[in-house]
Amino acid sequence: RKHILIFFNLIKLCDYFIIYNIYFYYHKSGHCASFCHGSPTSVCAVIWTFHFQFSHNVLLVSMGHICKLILKSFFIFFYQQCYQLIVKRYILFLPEMRMDLVQEERKQLIREVCHGDKEALLEKEIGYNKYHHLIVDNAHGIIYCFVPKVACTNLKKFMLILKKGEPYGDPGNVTEDVHTSGAITFLSSLPKHEIAVINPFVRLISAYRNKFEHINDFFYPTYARNILRLYGNYSNPPQTAREATALGVRPSFKNFIQYLVDSKTEERSPFDEHWRQMYRLCYPCAIEFDFIGHQETLQEDAEHLLRILKLQKDIRFPHSYVNMTSPDSVENWFGTVSLEDRKTLYKIYETDFKLFGYKKPEELLRN
Repeated sequence: RKHILIFFNLIKLCDYFIIYNIYFYYHKSGHCASFCHGSPTSVCAVIWTFHFQFSHNVLLVSMGHICKLILKSFFIFFYQQCYQLIVKRYILFLPEMRMDLVQEERKQLIREVCHGDKEALLEKEIGYNKYHHLIVDNAHGIIYCFVPKVACTNLKKFMLILKKGEPYGDPGNVTEDVHTSGAITFLSSLPKHEIAVINPFVRLISAYRNKFEHINDFFYPTYARNILRLYGNYSNPPQTAREATALGVRPSFKNFIQYLVDSKTEERSPFDEHWRQMYRLCYPCAIEFDFIGHQETLQEDAEHLLRILKLQKDIRFPHSYVNMTSPDSVENWFGTVSLEDRKTLYKIYETDFKLFGYKKPEELLRN
């Protein structure tokens, strides 16, 4: 009996502590954003959750504690008013739950955008050859849709390590060329589908830097020469990448964008995979992805994926080279591009912006 009384007195102290905080901050600030004054937030979250569950299930059993009824009523009112805030504050201290919420929000956004205009987002016929961006791992039941310029190399190494099985190696130690490796299997019909995405305009900057700023014996004759001839005022550009590099000749970023927005470009041939729209590589309206990673949060997303696969103790995802293009840098890159071309470019990639939750670049689309 003595221990029971002590226990209930402790609960009462908790009640007074909570009500004081509620009253003070609810009335002084007009909202419940700071109800944890003077307490560690993680502790406060536990107290709130425990108090609600306990008072709901136990304290009201004792009808002698009339004050508990008052406290209960007030608490329910406050809980209803601030439910969303309380839930989000609580989730912040449970990484797996928070990441699950992030994933669900990303998937829900895709469902909503696809539902709005599904016919326009689906190819009339999606043949087998159009699924060549899907890498499969039958052992773990995974399909990964790779998007060039979105940590593609590290994610392919990760898939290769998974396929080789236990004992799992370090993806960072994979030396073979994963972009041409015969060890990678493409396409299957498996339960888990993954995709990693990036801001569409940042992806274009990355593609330009990687394919046109350095010697590239494939991209120069295939794309750069034509871009120089059509948009760079070169009637007879150098024949090879090495000649062009020696002469300091290469398409400017402005020329590259002119090439992309030219309506005749895709009449000649489809966009290369490095600048083709992400939804045209992975068909998110046809394939329901279970996991959606973002380049901007790649490390955190990858760790969450390993937890989902229950491999967090077996594999460490390699840290990506940090070379993210900042918002200011994006504006600098587009500084030479005409407003008309920027608007046309946004229209081309608008679906990617909407599907994957990237903010419309208003600052680039106005005078």
